[in-house]
Amino acid sequence: MRIIKEIGKAFFVGIFVFIVVSVIQYINGYNVLTSGQFFFKFAFNQLYSVVLYMGNMFLFYYLITKYGSALFQLKRLSIGIAGGIVITLICLFLLRFFTEVVYYKVPFDQFIASETPSYYYSSLLIAMVVTSIFYLVYYYKFKQESKVKEQKIIAGTASAKFDALKNQLDPHFLFNSLNVLTSLIEENPQAATKFTTSLSKVYRYVLEQKNKELVTVAEELKFAELYMSLIKMRFEDSIVFTVPETISDPEAKVVPLSLQLLLENAVKHNQVTPSKKLHISIFEENGNLTVTNNIQPKQVMRESTGVGLRNITDRYALLTKRPVYISENKKQFSIAIPMLTKETLLMNTQDSYISDKKYELAKEHVDKLKGFYVHLTIYLLFVPFFIWLNFKSGTGFPWAIFPIGGWGLGVAGHAAETFNWNPFFGKDWEERKIRELMDKED
Repeated sequence: MRIIKEIGKAFFVGIFVFIVVSVIQYINGYNVLTSGQFFFKFAFNQLYSVVLYMGNMFLFYYLITKYGSALFQLKRLSIGIAGGIVITLICLFLLRFFTEVVYYKVPFDQFIASETPSYYYSSLLIAMVVTSIFYLVYYYKFKQESKVKEQKIIAGTASAKFDALKNQLDPHFLFNSLNVLTSLIEENPQAATKFTTSLSKVYRYVLEQKNKELVTVAEELKFAELYMSLIKMRFEDSIVFTVPETISDPEAKVVPLSLQLLLENAVKHNQVTPSKKLHISIFEENGNLTVTNNIQPKQVMRESTGVGLRNITDRYALLTKRPVYISENKKQFSIAIPMLTKETLLMNTQDSYISDKKYELAKEHVDKLKGFYVHLTIYLLFVPFFIWLNFKSGTGFPWAIFPIGGWGLGVAGHAAETFNWNPFFGKDWEERKIRELMDKED
């Protein structure tokens, strides 16, 4: 499907080039063509356009697939330009071989002997201008897509952090805990006192840890035991809970309240009765802290949205490349969260994260400036070449203004993007408008 679309683009480019060249020739007094000559010339023009366009297109997509955004760096871009020239010359030679030897029946020896560089100048020039425009258009499109992706990442990060805060302790847990406390006050005042103390410790831990990115495994396990002691008071002897006595690396860390969320999910999605006890285990395995429970789903419950597990996955994705493993069969559900060390962390503190982002933005801006100045230098070097070629052609018509002007528009567009300037709305208009809308929302 992509090839068909690219061939369509090639035909469109060919038509545009044919119109421009025909206008130039007409102004310079070339003989008017008959209808047969016109269609013959148009057919060969389209053949050249399609072959040259597709040859450069395949090279371009190969380089994009191999290098990605790095293609627009000076070194890779030079490879692309050199490769484009080589591909164009090869295609031109094959096209001339087809027209002269195959179509006009010129002997091969005579064809080779009569070949001169002048046969390739104009076609090579047109092909290079079209290819440059193609690169510029794709570069602009690529930068716009990058901005969209960056905004999605920022939004996703904010959403993950929001979900983390929102799910730190389910309101239903507080509601159920108060119900248990109410019943204990009348039945067992001593147990009610113990329950109240434990509940206050749970919420104190939540308040202390909610702004931290990481806590030690020992702290989180201690909190998990405290949290489950409240759950077990509610379900009495219907829950069997085990935790490891020791951890191999006391300095290892996890996301705060991650165990609480996993334990809460286990209780929320399964039946918990004296006849169907829920077995929950936490243990260390392959550098992960694994939480498992037997599966005995509730008969009537809403379909799970997966927000809790997605929350855990997103929060770890912000900190490490190590994945969160989730596995399930008919009898058991388990989830393994990484125990993080300095070697496995991508981001240790908010300050270092902000510092890294500032460095990345500064480096990106420097790369933009470098790319623009390279583009401007190449353009300025080609301007006198176009003028010289126009003079040597002896046509008397200043056709060089077309490639110079067209390429100049591309340079102006590149400058506008690099220096964040919009000729219609002014400098920094987009950022000012975003801030204005954000202020209105606030």
